[in-house]
Amino acid sequence: MSNGQGSRGSGGASGGAGGGPVIAAVDGSDHSLRALEWAREAALRHGTALMVAHVLPDASQLYAGRRSALHDPNEPKEYADPVGDRVRALLESGPELPAEVRYEALEGSVPEALRAVSAEQAPLMLVMGSRGRGGFAALLLGSSSRAVAGTASCPVVVVPHEGKAVEDPEGASAGRVVLGLHAAETPEDVLAFAFAEAAARGTTVQVVSAYALPPGPMTVIDSPFAVIPPEALADGADGVPAERETLRAQNERLAPLRARYPDVPVEQAVVPGDPAGRLVEASRSAALVVVGRHHPRRRSLLIGSVAHALLQHAHGPVAVVPTLHDDGAA
Repeated sequence: MSNGQGSRGSGGASGGAGGGPVIAAVDGSDHSLRALEWAREAALRHGTALMVAHVLPDASQLYAGRRSALHDPNEPKEYADPVGDRVRALLESGPELPAEVRYEALEGSVPEALRAVSAEQAPLMLVMGSRGRGGFAALLLGSSSRAVAGTASCPVVVVPHEGKAVEDPEGASAGRVVLGLHAAETPEDVLAFAFAEAAARGTTVQVVSAYALPPGPMTVIDSPFAVIPPEALADGADGVPAERETLRAQNERLAPLRARYPDVPVEQAVVPGDPAGRLVEASRSAALVVVGRHHPRRRSLLIGSVAHALLQHAHGPVAVVPTLHDDGAA
């Protein structure tokens, strides 16, 4: 399955508060190297190990299989691994590294190999680029990224390619971790991931929820969402009933996380209509947008519509978090 290639670090204890490592999936493309840098910084923030994983090219996999099948000791053990060599050289000549860095050369198809290594390692997260070597300019989400985000047993962070990234330091979500929350459906694991990431970054969690609009021929909504102050929850406050009810449901879901992370500031926002477009807009300035993979009671291989839209159109990193525990959120 894999060929471990040693470790190198900057000293100190290995592992971290988050337990498992941060896995960076690379293929040597510029897109994957952007993801590698994001993963390096994430491992440093969380005080955990960095595992750099890549799938061997077909020729190397064929050679390894032939050598194993023939049991020929005269065949050299080493095989060409230009991606591994390049990534190792880049990391070792670059900025600060986590205390432990491991390299894994994987065999098999990219989605299957990454799913298997994430199941084995129980990582804090798996980070990958939105396109690989085979990506077309018009294809915003590569097939491997889509497959892994939809089926991996750990949170998957997809980092957009450089041409898609947009920096908006003046945006309402600037520097924040944005959490897309459906109060009745989003699993607790999704909230916990967002708060842990905000705590590691020393930033705010901005919680965005949507409420349904009644059908009407003149209903047009095209304004940015606003952060709701606590007084908006008071009885008799301005706002439509659905908005107030959504805020109350937000508060109920957020209460345990506020208690667990008392130093993490929380901003609440509610928007009418479809949440996906608002989250895409927030991704222009957010440090990270966090969403659940799909409804916790629908354990299918199909990714949810909001997560799918974000992965296709987001301007910044998106974390897709699966249901890891049955917490009764739905």
